[in-house]
Amino acid sequence: MASKVTPWYKKKSVSQVKSDYAYQHTQSVRTRQQTAVRKSSSTSVSQVKVKAQATQAMAELSYTIPVFRQRTAEEGTEEYQRVSTNVEKGLTVIQEELHRMRMVTKARVDSLAVQREVNEMMYRRKDSLEEIPRMPDFLVALRPHTVWEKTPVQLFCTVEGTPRPIVKWYKGGVPVDPLSAPGKYRIENKYGVHGLIISRCAVSDTAEYSAVAINPHGTATSKATVTVKRPAGSGELCLLGLVPRLTEIHASKLEVSLLDRFSVSFGVEGGSIGLVCTMVVVPDLPNLPPLAQWYRDDKLLTPSNLAAMSVSGGGARLTLPHLAKDDEGLYTLRIFTKDGTAEHSAYLFVSDAAPSVAGAPGAPMSVKAYDVNADYVLVSWKPPNTVNEAAITGYFVDRCEAGSDTWVQCNDAPVKVCKYPAHGLKEGRSYHFRVRAVNKAGVSRASRKSDKVTALDAAESERLQGTEEGVPSAPGQVVATRNTKSSVFVQWQPPKTLKNLVGYYIDGRVVGTKDWFPCNHKPFKHSRFVVHGLIPGESYTFRVQAANVFGLSEESQESSPIAVEPALATPGAPFGIAMLSCDGCSMTLAWRRPKHCGGSKVNAYYIDKRNADTLTWQEVNLSAITERIYTVDNLTEGIFYEFKIQAANMAGVGVPSAPSAPIKCEAWTMEEPGPAYDLSFSEVRGQSLVLLWKAPVYTGAAAVSGYLVDMAKKDSSEFVTLTQEAVSQRYLKVTSLEEGETYVFRVRSVNAKGVGKPSRLSEPVCAKALPGTQEIVAGVDEVTGDVFLSLEACEISQMSKFVWSKNYKAIGDCPRVAATAKGRTSRLTFTNPDKDDLGKYSVAVTDTDGVSASHTLTEDALNTMLELSYAIRHPVVPLKHGLNYEILEKGHVRFWVQAVKLSPSVSYRFIVNDKEVKTGEGIKISHDVASGVIQMTVDLFTRANEGTYTVQIHDGKAKTQSSLVLVGDAFKVALKEADFQRKEHIRKQGPHFSEYLYFTVTEDCTVMLACKVANVKKDTSFHWFKEDDEIVPETPPNVVSGACALPIHLFSRKDQGVFKAVLSDDRGKDTSLFDISGKVFDDIINALAHNAGASASELVLQCTPEGIRLQCYMNYYTEEMQTVWKHKESKIASSEKMRIGGTAEMAWMQICDPSDKEKGSYSIEVSDGVQTHTRTFDLSGQAYTDAYEEYLRLKAAAFAEKNRGRVLGGLADVVTIMEDKSLSLTCTVWGQPTPEVSWFKNEQEVASNEHTRVTFEGGKFSSLLINKVTPDDSGKYSINVRNKYGGEFVEITVSVYRLGEKLPEPKLGQPKAAAATPATTPAPPKTPTPAFTKTPTPATTPVPKSPTPTPKSTTPTPSRGVKSPTPPSRFMKSPTPPRK
Repeated sequence: MASKVTPWYKKKSVSQVKSDYAYQHTQSVRTRQQTAVRKSSSTSVSQVKVKAQATQAMAELSYTIPVFRQRTAEEGTEEYQRVSTNVEKGLTVIQEELHRMRMVTKARVDSLAVQREVNEMMYRRKDSLEEIPRMPDFLVALRPHTVWEKTPVQLFCTVEGTPRPIVKWYKGGVPVDPLSAPGKYRIENKYGVHGLIISRCAVSDTAEYSAVAINPHGTATSKATVTVKRPAGSGELCLLGLVPRLTEIHASKLEVSLLDRFSVSFGVEGGSIGLVCTMVVVPDLPNLPPLAQWYRDDKLLTPSNLAAMSVSGGGARLTLPHLAKDDEGLYTLRIFTKDGTAEHSAYLFVSDAAPSVAGAPGAPMSVKAYDVNADYVLVSWKPPNTVNEAAITGYFVDRCEAGSDTWVQCNDAPVKVCKYPAHGLKEGRSYHFRVRAVNKAGVSRASRKSDKVTALDAAESERLQGTEEGVPSAPGQVVATRNTKSSVFVQWQPPKTLKNLVGYYIDGRVVGTKDWFPCNHKPFKHSRFVVHGLIPGESYTFRVQAANVFGLSEESQESSPIAVEPALATPGAPFGIAMLSCDGCSMTLAWRRPKHCGGSKVNAYYIDKRNADTLTWQEVNLSAITERIYTVDNLTEGIFYEFKIQAANMAGVGVPSAPSAPIKCEAWTMEEPGPAYDLSFSEVRGQSLVLLWKAPVYTGAAAVSGYLVDMAKKDSSEFVTLTQEAVSQRYLKVTSLEEGETYVFRVRSVNAKGVGKPSRLSEPVCAKALPGTQEIVAGVDEVTGDVFLSLEACEISQMSKFVWSKNYKAIGDCPRVAATAKGRTSRLTFTNPDKDDLGKYSVAVTDTDGVSASHTLTEDALNTMLELSYAIRHPVVPLKHGLNYEILEKGHVRFWVQAVKLSPSVSYRFIVNDKEVKTGEGIKISHDVASGVIQMTVDLFTRANEGTYTVQIHDGKAKTQSSLVLVGDAFKVALKEADFQRKEHIRKQGPHFSEYLYFTVTEDCTVMLACKVANVKKDTSFHWFKEDDEIVPETPPNVVSGACALPIHLFSRKDQGVFKAVLSDDRGKDTSLFDISGKVFDDIINALAHNAGASASELVLQCTPEGIRLQCYMNYYTEEMQTVWKHKESKIASSEKMRIGGTAEMAWMQICDPSDKEKGSYSIEVSDGVQTHTRTFDLSGQAYTDAYEEYLRLKAAAFAEKNRGRVLGGLADVVTIMEDKSLSLTCTVWGQPTPEVSWFKNEQEVASNEHTRVTFEGGKFSSLLINKVTPDDSGKYSINVRNKYGGEFVEITVSVYRLGEKLPEPKLGQPKAAAATPATTPAPPKTPTPAFTKTPTPATTPVPKSPTPTPKSTTPTPSRGVKSPTPPSRFMKSPTPPRK
């Protein structure tokens, strides 16, 4: 709760009054300085007190006007006589006046010296504070303003920090530059007050202004809205977002004073709460209520079905009828008054409602829609805090149309981040959204539904900011400091990596416990937070988590433990000064302790006195007074005196009390007793309380015989006597009170002479128990058997002590009882309880708001506890575990029993079938005092050991026994296990498997069958088998290493079967079987899917002539994996349209003959049974357009490749022929349409003549016939076959030799570029790799029939079967990216 308080530096200064009061005040200042020097020697007050005095002196007014006192007629006569005597001594008065003037001058000089010293101390204090590094903090924040056009506005704030922060001003997030509009803006910084002055405001100046303070330790921001209004009729109006339209009589002209303010409140989801602030309005006009505004976290609230507001002359109310965690925050009520504004703020905490399923998480919050489009919106929310619940695994998003109550779940599987694109919306319709969180325990309650969103293609819509993935790092150091008696101030260092932080969650726990509790239920944006609702005196530690849309960060380190105590300060002023006795030269005074001790024990009091006719105060005591009663000596009889008292604690000396009423020093001679004093209360409950007081100091002519107690309601003068007769004890239990009513009491002492003076009225007390009040509990200690009384205090402070009393008399050091305290609990233990201990016991906790309780110990209750105590002090031996057995290695059987505690003198014996068994051959009996275990070990367990086993234990006076029956089936189970362990021991004497076969999966998705062996040697053999067929691995097993493994590459269903490993040598043989089928096979596939899914690349688009293919590369893929392809969240089944397949390195999905229907988002999900790995690709927009164009291009290229001209066969590479023979070169050609055929010799086209004839028959067979070849016919021949889709160029080398010559060696022709293809292949592009590849295709332009190559060209001829290269029709993109 934070109410606005005017700082000391804004208070109006009070001018000096040149009168006797100025002189007396100067004397008082000097006297206080002397008092400070005197009191510094006291052991209870340190130098901290002196600094506090200097600070207090700075804050005091320049003079003090004495309180006007009313006197009776008798006192008036005495005063008149005293004044007359002074008048007769006129000359003496003049001399005293001259002396006084000299003293005034001297006092002023002393005052200047004191002021100088105080200033020096303040500077030293300031320097010491500046040495402590502190982040910026706004002491006075910016306030919103509403002004008329062409009027100035001034924004001011005060900020502190070390080193001194730098303040920058912003308008709507843009820095304010005074040079951009000379004369319009002026930025000031005077004495730590920063200001922004805007002269002649225009409507365009309406904006949110912010002051940002920065130093090396952090940043702080204060924001306020300036609204500029244009008068009606002057043109364009500026709507007021904060203040209603002004009228002739405006509500802001009223004088408003806030009275009862709403405090820190706590609510639960689904409930309702009202925040009320009462006020006094002048004038109180029924038709003109005050102008009130409500804010949550500095955001203006407007009336709605979630927030109802009302205001009248009596108060302002905000009602939240349907609480949700979205409602948590700092609520501020702002009332516009004649002098400005009156504000009050307090925090509202809203905790999670009970979950529908135990362990389910809390509901998400702040659901909002972004990126609004015609068919989808992006929904985001904030994650809930998880303290004791399981971690959140995902979220479900629901939607419903506006006006409908039907909710539809948007996603089939939970999404893991706090945002989700909701598809399938209908354009023009309005929707609401809500979110539910999921963990392993169940689903949470639904969040509050979002605001209405209409699915339209908006030109501009709010976008979700932030693309950086991952949760934030953990916050830094957490520091907790004292704040109030029920709250703690927690601050921390922000995370090093924020990643679009949405806020923090603060958790706390009581020191000594393991259970954490949430301190807030809605992410808090700042790095400091006040935790309310804590138990006074309890110690807590705190931790912090940062949150964003991806979840919660790791927890920060815990803060140091801190006790819930008010911040340390000097104590308040004592009060209730009363005279208890007077003998004419001394007075005995008593007073009440300060209402506020300042967070530490009050350990000293100082008294000042003065003559009622003067203003000069004199010190009474030189040393500290520890009690609240003191006798002031050296007084003059007949003089009126006034007294004031200061209290001191470890922080220093507090402010003085108000001067007491003038008290005449006159000896008491009445026979009746004086007043009782120090009235206090204990055990305040709803209908009863206990009043206590102290006996009067002055007893009168006879001893005090009793007391009368009077009671009245607060503000009432009608007292009722509660006791018919005087009571002898100094306490009284008052009953039949009205709960919630406030009462006052007084006590009158009685002796034989009559009834004496009444005491001063007690402090008003409300008949209402403190929250969490506990009563005294009587019990018996379960360990020691001690009878005790115990109280757990509902609140406690660091200085608190438990004061036990019997019949309301402090027990103190008493041998019959012993008092102990631990934390918030105190125990009074009786040493040897008997009838003398019967009575009423009470306990009070000091330095609290009256924590106390009582208990009457009766004889019956004491006898019951004594019986229980005897049973505890004479117990049986407690057992943790009864007699049991376990099978050990080698088949030994161990029978054992465990006691809670054993002494070294314990004795025991084992009995089997009614016969005692002792340590001997095959049996060993022992015990261990530390663990409390008694055991018997049987080496050879056979059928003869069937029967009943019993152990009897004696330990001091305690004894017990425990039995175990091992017969029938129970014995058979034990015997079987013993035989097995015996055989296992024998097996392990030779080579054996220390770990039988098991499987692992490596990172490259190789399945490894592994085992561990022991007790092997070099000649130990190891063999692998599958279904009795031996497997010989590439690397022989190395049994000496202690581990063997068989790799299974490219694991699939064909690898199912029973694998066997055999280990043997001359000492024995051991076998291990592993059946890969059923669940084992599924586990291996899931393990492969886990590695493959983690290594999966992003989806890559690859176009083919058949369609568009999406590929996902991974370490390994097999069809047995649980792989699902989805289109727009709908599962895809393999079909002629959508083909699904894969290779060992990738999974693919191909869209055959794509159309616009196949646009949208595609995803692949690889599930390992626990986790699902998802990769997505958005095939829409430009991506789909480019892919579709590439598909059409590749389809045309494939068609061209299929139908181009080509040589199907029939030609040899080299032909050797004898001169004069005939040569026929014939081949089969094909092409659609029919290709054109040309023959070349040495790159010159061959023409038909009598020697050489070219034929082309049926469009299929082409021949070159040479009659009677000659050596001149030797050379390189080639055929060029081509049509409009391309062609092929084939070479043949012909060698002609003469008869008798050696056959020439065949020489193949050298490849050379075809002259018919003038175009060249373009260089590879240097652009980044795109999402898919385009391949070159044959040109669609006509090609010359008879290319004419250059005879001397150095370009090599293409080799046999080389296609005619054709330049691509468009830019060629780089190849498909390699797999990741």
